Amino acid sequence: MGRFIWDTVKVFIIFTICTFLFYYGLKLLHNEYEQIHRYDPPQGPAIKVFESKGILERIHIIFQQGE
Repeated sequence: MGRFIWDTVKVFIIFTICTFLFYYGLKLLHNEYEQIHRYDPPQGPAIKVFESKGILERIHIIFQQGE
């Protein structure tokens, strides 16, 4: 009976340590990606992919894509 309790405590400790490592790893990744400016203008030889001609074309594209 004592061996079963000791094994249960070891599993609980390992689970707790792994949970904390996972949690703080996710926090570290979140802080790293939070500092990236996603909406900066593109640098280099960027080109505009889509040019809209007017409101009717926009409505047509919305219906076409199903958004």
